[in-house]
Parts: sequence; structure tokens; C-alpha cells
Amino acid sequence: MVSKRWTHSNTTVYNIGYHLVWCPKYRRKVLVGDVEKRLKELLFKKAEELGVGIESLEVLPDHLHLFVKAPPSAAPHWIVQQLKGYTSHELRKEFKSLRTRLPTLWTRSYYVESCGHISEDTIKRYIEEQKKK
Repeated sequence: MVSKRWTHSNTTVYNIGYHLVWCPKYRRKVLVGDVEKRLKELLFKKAEELGVGIESLEVLPDHLHLFVKAPPSAAPHWIVQQLKGYTSHELRKEFKSLRTRLPTLWTRSYYVESCGHISEDTIKRYIEEQKKK
């Protein structure tokens, strides 16, 4: 898991974090046992391929929470699309019960919230103070 506050590239210094949540279709409690274990492995593998760091991950029987750090070029919808698509494909291939109980593994929807080290109020105050300097 990643723990640095800032990431540096050739042209950018950034700290972009997203809290992501999504559920299996019909909110079925299928993310347990071997499915849960394999899901975690697949998420870490795909995140590394995408250049996204998983800071925190919790898998509950009927949904999962991820806190990821991402580069500015990785839009949240793209991250979710890649993670959901890859994990659905691999898990449904490996676990027959997921193919027989559900038409698709994941719902089409998800929750995303951007998170940073500094609060929204602090940023607004900082910007307002700039003209006074």
C-alpha cells in the first residue's frame, strides 16, 4: 500500500485520492471466502498495472470500499471501469457460482468521492487570502 503524501512526475506534483464503493448485482452477499480473497489479489494486481495505488481496501459480503491514489490523467470513472471489468471477468471465469447466481457480477453504479489532505474550507480560505497579500 502506498503511503507518500505527494507523487512527482516530470511536470506535476499531485495528491489525488478517491473513495470508491460498489456492489454486486442485486447486492447479493457473494464477496466471501475464496471470492473475497481472490478479489483482493485481483484488485491489487490491476491497480498496479494502471499506476493506481490502493491505500485502503475493505471487502464486505455485499459491497467493497477502496481508497486509491491516482495520477491526474486517471479519471475516477476509468479507474472504476477497469477494476470492475477486470475483476468481474476473472472472478466469473474462476467461480462458477458467480456465473449461475448473477447475470453480471457488479451493478452498473458506483460511489466516488475525492479526498485530499487539506479540507475544502482550508483551500477556499487560502484562495480568498491570496488577494490580501
